Amino acid sequence: RRSTSQMQTAQNRINKILGAPFFADVEQAPPDAVFGIKNLYSKDKDPNKINLSVGAYRDNQGKPYLLEVVRKAEELLVQDSKRSKEYLSIDGHGEFKHLSQKLVFGDDSKALQEGRVCSAQCLSGTGSLRVGFEFLAQFFPRKTCVYSSKPTWGNQNTVAMKSGFVCKSYRYWNPAQRNLDFKGMMQDIESAPRGSIILLHACAHNPTGVDLSPTQWTEIMQVIQKRHHFPFFDAAYLGFATGDLDNDAQAIRMFEKAGFQMLVAQSYAKNFGLYGERAGCIHVVAPNVESAKALSSHVKLIIRPMYSNPPRHGAEIVAKVLSTPSLFAKWKEEIKIMSGRIITMRKALRDELVKLETPGNWDHIVSQIGMFSFTGVVYVTNAPPPPF
Repeated sequence: RRSTSQMQTAQNRINKILGAPFFADVEQAPPDAVFGIKNLYSKDKDPNKINLSVGAYRDNQGKPYLLEVVRKAEELLVQDSKRSKEYLSIDGHGEFKHLSQKLVFGDDSKALQEGRVCSAQCLSGTGSLRVGFEFLAQFFPRKTCVYSSKPTWGNQNTVAMKSGFVCKSYRYWNPAQRNLDFKGMMQDIESAPRGSIILLHACAHNPTGVDLSPTQWTEIMQVIQKRHHFPFFDAAYLGFATGDLDNDAQAIRMFEKAGFQMLVAQSYAKNFGLYGERAGCIHVVAPNVESAKALSSHVKLIIRPMYSNPPRHGAEIVAKVLSTPSLFAKWKEEIKIMSGRIITMRKALRDELVKLETPGNWDHIVSQIGMFSFTGVVYVTNAPPPPF
């Protein structure tokens, strides 16, 4: 038995712990890699500074670009006297969801025609991924692994792990050839445990800029079907890769036409320039209409305690543009201009490197697509300073 003095000592320790300030010993967390650089960029006074970290479209002056079609849609919304600031439903703006489905799966989608797709408006791409992984965590065994490309956008794995999944990777980037390691990708997906979740980039792969061809997508579909894996598409750049919405959604539509059940996380941050509006969607392709209704109810159960319901403004902008033929046509023109400008800048960079007689072959810069590029340039420690 403890003596009175021992009990008193233990009580003193408890009192000391209880009396200490909350969170006093919490250490500073490391800054987010991308937004940490963004903050440093904002503070830098150098007029020639360039930020190569944040995936956001900029004009020739390095300023955020507001699409004309977005400006026009906002003007029309302001003039609408029937608008309100009432809460949206838990799963968001109805017209926004419907039009988003058509944009992803196409007008001729059998899954849409049969009512097998349930959707919910989410907080852009990250929010759509988070809701999607929380949804999968409700129904997949906890030992299920999520396989993402190596490399991938860093937040993907973090979001998946927050939902309790173990993250592994499949080979994707071939650093020696500076292109797709398709053989390694196929081998890793085939060797993954049966029933794994395979996270795929629909187009404009982040961060390599290397996409699969239709033939390669067909082979990926075959191995995913063979191994009974579950595909989860991250569609953050539809229209922003090639300037053609249908072409950029091709991989998703191939899977849908082949009869796959899947999830698609959709974002309007890049192709509408709605970075701060957080407009996105999660789509679940179900086996039948009854299942779609049931699964929709579970998506709502996830959203309600997470953020209750999504914001209106971004969804109203997107819905206005997609539902107005003249605005929709103008939007397609603008995304073609933006994607075309990126392609032109890639060519200009490659041509300048060749002009400067930079050692190596730089054709991979123009064969890659979208906002991101793996140049193949590596940092060498203790290297002599550049001659300029």
